[in-house]
Amino acid sequence: MTLTAIAVLLVVLPITGLTVKAVFDAQAERSLDSLLTGRAQLAQQLARQNVAPGNLVRRVDADGVRVTLILRNGRQLGAPQIEPGGTVRQVTATLQAGQQTKGAQLLLSADTGLLADASARLRTVLLLSGAAAILITALALAIGMRFALAPLDKMTTLARSIASGRRGERLNPKRANTELARTATAFDEMLNALEGAESTARTAEGAARTSEEQARRSEELARAAEGAARSSAEQARAAEAVARRSEDRMREFVADAAHELRTPVAGLQTAAETLIQLGPDASAAQREELELLLVRESRRAGTLVSDLLELSRIDAGLQLQLAPVDLRQLAEAQATRLRLVAPDVSVEIHGTATVTADADRLTQVLTNLVDNARQAGAHTLRITVAPTGVHVEDDGPGVPPPARERIFDRLVHGPHSKGAGLGLAIARGVARAHGGDLTVTNRPTPHPGAAFHLHLPPPDSPPHPA
Repeated sequence: MTLTAIAVLLVVLPITGLTVKAVFDAQAERSLDSLLTGRAQLAQQLARQNVAPGNLVRRVDADGVRVTLILRNGRQLGAPQIEPGGTVRQVTATLQAGQQTKGAQLLLSADTGLLADASARLRTVLLLSGAAAILITALALAIGMRFALAPLDKMTTLARSIASGRRGERLNPKRANTELARTATAFDEMLNALEGAESTARTAEGAARTSEEQARRSEELARAAEGAARSSAEQARAAEAVARRSEDRMREFVADAAHELRTPVAGLQTAAETLIQLGPDASAAQREELELLLVRESRRAGTLVSDLLELSRIDAGLQLQLAPVDLRQLAEAQATRLRLVAPDVSVEIHGTATVTADADRLTQVLTNLVDNARQAGAHTLRITVAPTGVHVEDDGPGVPPPARERIFDRLVHGPHSKGAGLGLAIARGVARAHGGDLTVTNRPTPHPGAAFHLHLPPPDSPPHPA
């Protein structure tokens, strides 16, 4: 794992450094072009104000910019004329106004050598900081992995001592709220069971020597113990397989979440770097646009993190606040909200029912279904309320049969999805926490669209987590 992390850094840091340098070079070039163009526009404005040629040259002159003004009679004012090329950037403009300056040629020159020096210094800083980051990360990973794997070393030592014949020793973890601590506790419980079975077998063997009846009983006990040991081994293997599958799903989920977060984080980084690079020279419009980008990307990242936290609560066992809930009232609240955010979408509500459920959680599910239908382009929604749940139909494009289960997976984007792909996964998790489910089909032909069915347990049976 340590080598993998270092390899990732070796790939990511050079790419990041090259990107930063390219952005810096491009921004510097644009700033220089903007400076020369701005000076030329200022000269045109001064010429229209009939400013004398000498005053015009002095007012257009700026740090790093050489100004040369050639009048129509051939008279040259300002700095001596130099040829463009190499490290010299030059802009030529013909003045269009002024009694003395109309038709005069204005030459604005700038030396790009300073930009090349700054780019070289930036490259050196990026190389040194990247090397330092890789070295520090390697040391931190090596030390962290050694401390993190120390409990596994202790477990291995205990297992070898038990294999050599020693009994009675246990791991006895001090903390029980970590994965390794829970594994150590399960290991201790397994040792207790094995040593107890061993003691029982010895007792049964002694009893068998006293009488034939006791021998038969001890044999039955031994068989029972063997069956229990086999069952424990099978359960351990099954638990290990479940743990591996859970770990694989978690790794895939974390990788997908990191991929989803990378886009808003990259947007935040780009906007912040651009604001820093522009500095006080940035126009009000540019600054406002970048600040709006920062707010939009940070809000997008915050929504994704909130959805991830919601999924973690569902996985840990959602705590429901159960109370009688009027499903028609929840549906009418969604219709009222939709008339405010999407006046062109009409909503029909049919039926009435009262169930025992968590009103806030059911509102969360209905909000997700209604917003998905609106984003898919639906113009009409039909919400049917019944004691067994809620049926939401729309006249959108519908859901193809191969995708009807996949859309409930985490971080799965549909063709009309605008979020992180977690809404339907959260909605199904809430439904199953109530002891129900959330499914999707298409509306009966010839009506196009999708039909989502929120299944709920009957009113006389309280919800049980799925």
